[in-house]
Amino acid sequence: MNILYINHYAGTPALGMEYRPYYLAREWVRAGHRVQMLAADYSHVRARQPRAGDDIIDGIAYRWYATPPYQGNGLGRVKNIAAFLRAVWADTPRLLRSVKPDVVIASSTYPMDIWVARRIARRAGARLVFEVHDLWPLSPIELSGMSPWHPFALLCQAAEDAAYRDADVVVSMLPKVQGHMAGRGLDLKKLHIVPNGIALDEWTDPPPALREDVAAALSRAREGGHTVVGYAGSMGLPNALDVLLDAAAILQSEAAPLRFVLVGDGHERARLAARVASQGLASVQMLPPIPKAQVPAFLAAIDIATIGWQRVPIYRFGIAPNKLMDYMMARAPVLHAVEAGNDPVAESGCGITVAPEDPAASAAGLRRLAALPAAERRAMGERGRAFVLAQHTYPVLAQRFIQAVS
Repeated sequence: MNILYINHYAGTPALGMEYRPYYLAREWVRAGHRVQMLAADYSHVRARQPRAGDDIIDGIAYRWYATPPYQGNGLGRVKNIAAFLRAVWADTPRLLRSVKPDVVIASSTYPMDIWVARRIARRAGARLVFEVHDLWPLSPIELSGMSPWHPFALLCQAAEDAAYRDADVVVSMLPKVQGHMAGRGLDLKKLHIVPNGIALDEWTDPPPALREDVAAALSRAREGGHTVVGYAGSMGLPNALDVLLDAAAILQSEAAPLRFVLVGDGHERARLAARVASQGLASVQMLPPIPKAQVPAFLAAIDIATIGWQRVPIYRFGIAPNKLMDYMMARAPVLHAVEAGNDPVAESGCGITVAPEDPAASAAGLRRLAALPAAERRAMGERGRAFVLAQHTYPVLAQRFIQAVS
């Protein structure tokens, strides 16, 4: 098939997030399909920005559209979204001639790309697929406090309703969305759940050496036989890292404190780093993001991996975090602070789940994991890896996606 994949934030292992479009497309190319990826040349989640224009990466054709840079979630980001959608809309005639799509996938986190995808699909006589990362406008409403009557929320709602009405197939990463989508008009016969996963080839060869500053930080953290708690990922409000710092402050006063090494970037990183310095959290070290290829080496060097969430109703529809798949694949026992419709940590038995936004609960969970015999932590890690290998590898997920849209 000829697949046109519209994802504003699509990335690659070399550029940074989002990774899912790349991994799915790579598997489709390996299976003999042709994939044209459409993405913006600027995205806040990438580590490095590409140049506008065309590129071929691992057999995937990328077209990067010129868009204005931005910071935060204000008007600048809205202008960036509008510029990307205008560019794809204007490029429709050329895309129809060059790609001749059989399938058009709208997959940009925000739902407004459904309108440009629908236009292309109708003109091409192609199947229209809506891929759901997060539920917009519910996510900005419940996570950021946006009013349901805000113009941007109303625009998102109109797009979401159009997607459920007009798409031939809806693919969701979130596993508990049936009630919400049915309530917005989706015929659930169209719905298929395809979660996030891992790329096996990134875990078969020895990973590249860690960047020198990260390796040194881990070495210092291990001094004195301390247990090392690691975090690798985005540093934004949804990641609830303030709670982790509160837990670190509780544990720092104990006789044998844990050591925390946090690697990543995001809107909150500067503020969190300032807080670490001002509160004298000597047990915490924050470092810039590392290349994705180094993540397995980082996770292999820690004792406990941690991931936290805000306590918000939106997670009743389920969660699908990429970094949790990496944690589990790395055999890391996990401290998971969440209240959601699903919980891979509890389902697999690869760690301990505690209440979100509760520093005392996180501290207690970390204390319990640190006190376990090393063999028991290893057994947790093995259960997590087995869970991922059985259900969350990209060759399996890509095939499930293709079966859904065929």
